[in-house]
Amino acid sequence: MQVANRESTLWQYLPEEIKGLIEDGETVLAFVQKYKDREEISDFSFLVFPFSKAYEGFLKRFLLDTHLIKEEDYYSDDIRIGRILNPGYVREKENVFNRLCDHSQTGEGVPKRLWQVWKRGRNLVFHYFPHNYRKLDYQEALDIINSIVDVMSSAVTHCRV
Repeated sequence: MQVANRESTLWQYLPEEIKGLIEDGETVLAFVQKYKDREEISDFSFLVFPFSKAYEGFLKRFLLDTHLIKEEDYYSDDIRIGRILNPGYVREKENVFNRLCDHSQTGEGVPKRLWQVWKRGRNLVFHYFPHNYRKLDYQEALDIINSIVDVMSSAVTHCRV
């Protein structure tokens, strides 16, 4: 099952290690598709992981290429994409949301979607909230995966790199 077009601008932009994560995710999707209707699997969150990891790598590279983070930040173990992309942290020195909007042909459109997909495809999937325990069904996991690939493609297409 292929979710990323190999002829796209996005695919040409991605480094090999991120392409590998997407290909791994596609392999897992193809395998699980056979079992998606069986009741043995109650939570399909695991399907999102390779795409979410690829998304984080994409965002780091994208922010480096748009000069919104420095090379030392890109290679740092301390960079927190969720914090620097979050529009709620506009006052923080490290926030890039407003500067990312300056790079976008759509104003806040793409940056806002980058943040929303980050929240939906990473924070809400991989964090455990006892008051809001979430399980993903197969279709919701697939929707999140498609959102990740779509917003990466939009960023490469509509923002100046």
